[in-house]
Amino acid sequence: MNFKFILCLLVLTNISALAQAQTAVSIPGYTAYAVPAENPDDETTAGMFVKPAGIQNWTNPDQQIQFFCKIRHTGALQISLFTKNELAGNRITLSIAGKKFNIDIPRTNEFKLVQVGSVMIRDTGFYQFTLSASDKKGKAIADIRSLELSGEAANNIHFNPGPRRNAASVHLMYQVPDTAHAVSFYNEIRIPKNSDILHSYFMACGFARGYFGIQVNSPTERRVIFSVWDAGNEAIDRNKVSLDNKVQLLAKGENVFADGFGNEGTGGHSHWLYNWKTDSTYRFLVTAAVDSASNSTHYAGYFFVPETKQWKLIACFRAPKDGKPLRRLYSFVENFEGNNGQLFREAYFTNPWIRRESGEWKEITESKFSYDATGKAGERLDYGGGATDNGFYLWNGGFKSSTTAYGDLYTRKSGSVKPIIDLYKNADSASEAEIEKIQIRDAVQAGKLDTTGSMGGAYYKLETAGTGDPISINDTLVCYYKGSLLNGFVFDKTKDEPAHFPIKRLIKGMQALMPVLRKGTKIRMILPSGLAYSIRNFSEIPPNSLLLFDMEVLEINQMRAN
Repeated sequence: MNFKFILCLLVLTNISALAQAQTAVSIPGYTAYAVPAENPDDETTAGMFVKPAGIQNWTNPDQQIQFFCKIRHTGALQISLFTKNELAGNRITLSIAGKKFNIDIPRTNEFKLVQVGSVMIRDTGFYQFTLSASDKKGKAIADIRSLELSGEAANNIHFNPGPRRNAASVHLMYQVPDTAHAVSFYNEIRIPKNSDILHSYFMACGFARGYFGIQVNSPTERRVIFSVWDAGNEAIDRNKVSLDNKVQLLAKGENVFADGFGNEGTGGHSHWLYNWKTDSTYRFLVTAAVDSASNSTHYAGYFFVPETKQWKLIACFRAPKDGKPLRRLYSFVENFEGNNGQLFREAYFTNPWIRRESGEWKEITESKFSYDATGKAGERLDYGGGATDNGFYLWNGGFKSSTTAYGDLYTRKSGSVKPIIDLYKNADSASEAEIEKIQIRDAVQAGKLDTTGSMGGAYYKLETAGTGDPISINDTLVCYYKGSLLNGFVFDKTKDEPAHFPIKRLIKGMQALMPVLRKGTKIRMILPSGLAYSIRNFSEIPPNSLLLFDMEVLEINQMRAN
């Protein structure tokens, strides 16, 4: 072999080794975290992490600063800080891999590079650098522009370079084709102990136009939240959304707050304050009622309250420019504020099902893993998901190692218990009944309604009494009728031919008024929602709707005894 070639090869090898040994990495201070976290509502701490300045306004000696990175090579790691303070005498301690270093903060108006020391990295993986205040003089402890790393272990190191400190949002994209024509989406969620981290959204039932799940909004407030997006392309200001693109609130449950939202798309928002707990399983149901005539869909979100063992309507929204059933179903785990994005979050999604337009229930057994722009940009690597026997799980944050990849397919076992949904006796039945009694009373007093009497909770105005035998539950009613809402909207009526109704198939309110029905009876029925469709979601009948039926009985076909 040529001697000059060998010499050149040795030189290049040595240069490569030297370059690796001298690799330098600068981790910006604005990517670090405070423990306890800064308060975004407190002006004195809200600006602790600012690009490009880094860490400033660090004043609490009981508060630590944490940097995180993933080290891919073992070897020596040299550590320095670009730091400053307006007063001399402050001292901090840096801890890494079981080793501690004391650092005297220089008095200077310009950032100065301070050598910290060296540590031997013997294993690859995520590492945490913790800064603690040892001695404090004056208001601030130290301003820190960056953590500087060099040496063999700094080669190809990974850290989040951006100012967004949120953990990557992670999703389960359920493998349900749009051709399934799903009109209901059922899912269950359980949050393990210690995963109920502040600023977390654990979303159970997501779909093309909205999402439904539980949040941790403050140390004392937790929510069940259901939202539906407007049509159009406005991403920030809902005031710029045209009326024909805006989602409309049709109904909501007792004590549910409803309003609009913006800044992440726009739409209709609703939430119910509920102190949900870890290691408890919660059930969610979203239904879609398609109104093809108006090219809209009514989406309703229902939450099962375990304390009362009843479903509660959160809200029902009319989504314009839709006219389609549920589609693009998914779940997610989101960290929606960045000041605690270093913490670990996890959720289990179990027993997911859809119900088709035909009424058939079908299990969801496959999902695909995905993540948001933070994950796609490679800024965060701490995320994962998988399948369990009866469901799936997701996690993010914590700076934990993972082998999960975008697009991973998860399959769970089939054979779970089909959901049993009873929306009639619901969590707000009693209060809604009282509300509707007042509505009927006020309408009567205003001359908008007239009643002869009531029976079994249903009200009526008898215009013509009719003659003949009383009606029986097994009979068939032949009639002309018109069904309308209290506001006058007609949702159904007979046209040229009369309708034939088996009495046993009529809604409860009509059955309650059977004793006054005869051949020739003309009657107006006023039915509270609890005796009609309760909180069920129909395309033209919103949940909790009082119904008016104007009916003329033509015949009563009695069931003949054998």
